[in-house]
Amino acid sequence: MSSATPSIESTQARIAAQQNAFKVAAVQMASGPKVEGNLNEARRHIEKAVEQGARLVVLPEFFAIMGMDEQEKIKVREQAGQGPIQQFMSEIARKHKIWLVGGSIPLSANDPNKVRNSCLVFDETGAQVARYDKTHLFNLTLGNEAYNEAQTIEAGNQVVVVDSPFGRIGLAVCYDLRFPELFRAMKNVDIIVLPSAFTATTGKMHWEPLVRARAIENLSYFIAAAQGGYHVNGRETHGHSMIVDPWGRVMDELQRGSGVVMAEVNPSYQASLRKSLPALSHRTLNCANVMSV
Repeated sequence: MSSATPSIESTQARIAAQQNAFKVAAVQMASGPKVEGNLNEARRHIEKAVEQGARLVVLPEFFAIMGMDEQEKIKVREQAGQGPIQQFMSEIARKHKIWLVGGSIPLSANDPNKVRNSCLVFDETGAQVARYDKTHLFNLTLGNEAYNEAQTIEAGNQVVVVDSPFGRIGLAVCYDLRFPELFRAMKNVDIIVLPSAFTATTGKMHWEPLVRARAIENLSYFIAAAQGGYHVNGRETHGHSMIVDPWGRVMDELQRGSGVVMAEVNPSYQASLRKSLPALSHRTLNCANVMSV
């Protein structure tokens, strides 16, 4: 038998790995100030992803509202468990029998003048199974750009990981990407999702290196769903939604505009990488216990 001819055993292993694999998608949008219009746009992209076989779909940060000013998201905030945005996510997840990571939406905060920037996860029955409130709040003053999320957003304080049919999924939002200790605290997640609205200014140099680094150092698949393009309010977001494998390879990417990126997640491949390079078991430093001298 030629060495180029696969053995029965290797063929069976390949078939088993393919059967174990599943498709995921990241939706990219350039959301505006009208919630209903944004929901219709999200629906269109979700349905496109489903048609291509996606079983896990991730929406971008504040996919339902990018207002003309920062106060507009406060006006459309919802109470946890109720409201048209949450109802939309539940219904579409149930209709298409997918797991949906609802990007992030504005939910009520303890401070009546602020919102929580909340990433919600719905399972195939339409039930909400996880909520993560963005922990790190963006603050930038650079040239003509100035952002201070703390003025309208109340920070969360919990690391959130959800068990799913696809493995352990770690949740993060946008600016969290710059803080690797958050992802280490997730403890051996299989998939990391990151809804985002990275600015064009910071994204140009930092977005891809940070996304790939978080995937590599955690040996995890990374699904980064971004806002991408020019918005009615004058803001420009970086886009470049991408799905990265545990080795740091960009599997699919959309640079600008609305659309969907797709990739196949292969748990067997991920397991083989973690066996070959068991870096996660080699950690010796606990950042919480570092002593200054």
